[in-house]
Amino acid sequence: MDAVRLIVTSRRALTAGGDVPHMLAEVWQAQALAQAIGSRLAVVGPPALRGEARGLTELAGRGCGVLGDPDLPPGELRAAQLTELGDARQTLMRLGTLLAETGIALVALACAADDEGMYWQCVEAIDAADESRDRVLQMLGRLAEDDGMPEREAG
Repeated sequence: MDAVRLIVTSRRALTAGGDVPHMLAEVWQAQALAQAIGSRLAVVGPPALRGEARGLTELAGRGCGVLGDPDLPPGELRAAQLTELGDARQTLMRLGTLLAETGIALVALACAADDEGMYWQCVEAIDAADESRDRVLQMLGRLAEDDGMPEREAG
């Protein structure tokens, strides 16, 4: 499945809400998808993005690691369904939006956390989502520079 379709599916699932375990699983799915997209861009993306894409892979992987492995049924891992990137700019713009929404969902989870451990887990995941989004915005800026566009039009 192409990256944009997977991102749209993740956004719908994230914004649909649910109980805490469901929301944590959706946040994990979003970070795993960011990790997979970063990995793919690092290998087959535009050469100007490959270094930042490796960084995105690491940051998103940290976001997954903070949250632990969700209890997903076989075949439910969206990142494993990634078969093509499509247009890098479109993919990155949508991924940036997904990561922003992921951060918002994590803030809500942190505010509702019943215990300190869950609160700090959410805070660390917020940091990872925010840093991942920053990396995506840097890549969009790099694409804009390469196209001769002013950077403000890219984000």
